[in-house]
Amino acid sequence: MTRLESLLGQYAAYHLDRKNVFSHFIGIPLIVFSILCFAAKAQFTVAGYSIDLAMLLIVASVIYYLSLDLIFGVVMAVLFALIYQPATQVAALETSSWVLVSAGFFIVGWIIQFIGHYYEKKKPAFVDDLVGLAIGPLFVVAEFIFLIGLRKKLEEKVLVRAKQLRYDMDHKHVNHSSTSTQNP
Repeated sequence: MTRLESLLGQYAAYHLDRKNVFSHFIGIPLIVFSILCFAAKAQFTVAGYSIDLAMLLIVASVIYYLSLDLIFGVVMAVLFALIYQPATQVAALETSSWVLVSAGFFIVGWIIQFIGHYYEKKKPAFVDDLVGLAIGPLFVVAEFIFLIGLRKKLEEKVLVRAKQLRYDMDHKHVNHSSTSTQNP
């Protein structure tokens, strides 16, 4: 099993309900955009070039995604390139407007996420593993790619891993609960 299959499978174990997956198609892009809006405000100059924290986050993220999968890494780079300019425009707003807009996207994104997890009846993946915060955006891209009928073998492997991990999670919880209720 590749690292990509493992990470997507682990994340997918918390996201088997289609309503939850759909909520992530909206919530995660809003959250990522808001983080870039916040980060684009932090600017500095290196060797005469203006750089902002959003740019650094994008570069680090794309390198990570490329290390997992060339195709997904390229898709993520293109998506980041598309949202970078609007994020810098939000960062250029007056401070109070910048904070309100950025925080608004962030809060709405998380509300949508938690609504999805209500349907799933599972906590978000990052609660158990912070890597979930980095894998979430990649998961959304992968789910879209799977939805349009591409990379079916990868989808099958991810789904098999996700279902096994979900089974293990559900039964670990049940076994732990029944053990703790038997021992006073």
